Amino acid sequence: MLPQHPHDEETPRIREMSIDDLPEVFHIGEELFTAEYSQSLYRTWDEYEITTLFNSDNELCIVAEHEERILGFALGTTVKKHGSPWKYGYLVWLGVRRDLQKMHVGERLFKELKRRFKEQGVRMIIIDTSADNKPAIKFFQKHGFDNIQEHVYMTLNLSKRSKKKPVKKP
Repeated sequence: MLPQHPHDEETPRIREMSIDDLPEVFHIGEELFTAEYSQSLYRTWDEYEITTLFNSDNELCIVAEHEERILGFALGTTVKKHGSPWKYGYLVWLGVRRDLQKMHVGERLFKELKRRFKEQGVRMIIIDTSADNKPAIKFFQKHGFDNIQEHVYMTLNLSKRSKKKPVKKP
């Protein structure tokens, strides 16, 4: 059983993700970020997404573990916009095993990632989530995020057959 208080001796350890963690992190993400979760999300949970982040910004890919079991993860990267002096931190994925989501694991992961972003000179952190993902919105608002902006993403399913109108002959 995990401790209820963040100051207990057995608090999960936050550390940089290693290559050996990739399969377990992927599995946790598969359980959380299903097709139902992100039906029209412009990015999807897959091996390529994790390995790309791990290979480009591994110090911003962290896990929470307790007794050698990964409890959750945060995957981030930094972005510099052309013409802007600012460096942005982008929290791409934050996931915690479903049975542990009330135990402050996500909060500890976020705080550590925020510390690492600051260390790298980041001035603003950006996240995105579905407009109807109320728990995520509440979580990030609790941590000081504001300026909610909704984006419109549209899809065109090319695998569906289009119904062509019959052409009338004269």
